[in-house]
Amino acid sequence: MLWSHAMDMPRQRPPLGPPQGPPQGPPQAVAKPLRRRGALELVMGSRLGKLLGRIGVAPRLASSDGLLDLAGALLSLRGRASGPALASAFFDLYEASDIAERQAFLAKLHALYPRDAAAIDLAIARWKEARDESAAQALNDASESPCLKLINMLNLAPSGTMRLLAMRTDLLGTPRGNAGLKALDAEFEAAFTAWFNAGFLEMRRIGWDSPAAVLEKIIQYEAVHSIAGWDDLRGRVEPVDRRCYGFFHPQMPDEPLIFVEVALTSALPGAIGDILSKTRRTVNPRKASHAIFYSISNCQEGLRGIPFGNFLIKRVVGLLQAELPQLKTFATLSPLPGFADWLKTEQGDKAKLPSDGQLRALAARYLVVARSARGQVIDSVARFHLGNGARLEAIHSGADPSANGLRQSHGVMVNYVYDLAEIEANHFQLAELGTVPASKAVLTLAGVEVAKDAKAGKKAA
Repeated sequence: MLWSHAMDMPRQRPPLGPPQGPPQGPPQAVAKPLRRRGALELVMGSRLGKLLGRIGVAPRLASSDGLLDLAGALLSLRGRASGPALASAFFDLYEASDIAERQAFLAKLHALYPRDAAAIDLAIARWKEARDESAAQALNDASESPCLKLINMLNLAPSGTMRLLAMRTDLLGTPRGNAGLKALDAEFEAAFTAWFNAGFLEMRRIGWDSPAAVLEKIIQYEAVHSIAGWDDLRGRVEPVDRRCYGFFHPQMPDEPLIFVEVALTSALPGAIGDILSKTRRTVNPRKASHAIFYSISNCQEGLRGIPFGNFLIKRVVGLLQAELPQLKTFATLSPLPGFADWLKTEQGDKAKLPSDGQLRALAARYLVVARSARGQVIDSVARFHLGNGARLEAIHSGADPSANGLRQSHGVMVNYVYDLAEIEANHFQLAELGTVPASKAVLTLAGVEVAKDAKAGKKAA
């Protein structure tokens, strides 16, 4: 089931005002997970376990083997009534197993339960003979992946969606090279792409009056500019010229999937201090001309590769346009997470750090000219924004003096501009012509010939 019945019930919210910080005093004892053997004993000692035994299902005590046996039991069920209980028992055993045993189970699963080649052959023969809806459905059923069916069955367990995300996180941490793991990950990605379709997600504004459980997750998951506690968070979500929006799934109401932090400004910023400084001047939202996306954080490792960040930006742009129609520019202030590593590869480990001007020129070449072995823009953040139709507008040295900013990009940051009238043309330029949409200033820095129709761009220092 994709939708939780709990979503039909009103959720209690804490009173408006500052959320309570972490509890004081010694931490409460946390119940330890069931022992592996205990989990199996609990399942097999129940009435359901006894009935499973009557049809020949008797999970082995070795954890990965027991998991494979329970997976087989789920796949063999004719009805769905027992599915939630058995799926819950499976997760009890899975979560009580150590990481090596969980990954051993994942490595064996696809090979043990492949598609049924004989059934597919029969269905193809029937289709060739009848070519009707019934034959088409039979072919569809025969070609269904048992692993995808298992994923859907496991989603019946309490908190099944969240637990499946944790399972895929385990899978992504497994050493590569196993063809079965790659195929299993493709099944997970197919399921999650359908379940986490942007049409199913709820976009919420996250403010200082949001539930404390959600605000804690914002502190925890912030991946670009770390948040140093509750006061720092308050400065990002409470002021009138600050916004934070996130996507949530109905099965995970207190778990953001991705969130974006936005600053309303009167100009295009050239440093993160312009946005995060505690002494900055507050801007009247009705007089702001720019909306700056300065941090976008994916929260769930199990959703790696599932595309919804671009939908979040587009929805936020639409919401801000409706609320503040005077806004003229939608842009980012973005990191270059791969720049320092690329520069080390280009110049060697012992090369002297270039001057600010040289860093800007090198960053321009890194973004505009350099390509990966697959012919793609190297920087992951650049691929995201340029792939969404943004334009590379300006490059700034000394923009992020934090330890992380210096480590990953020598302090360089960039602006990408989302010009709504040019998004489709920018996307075409990148995808079909293989060139990066960039302002004249950036192209000049990169040493690339400037086209006559290139935008002038912002002069950066």
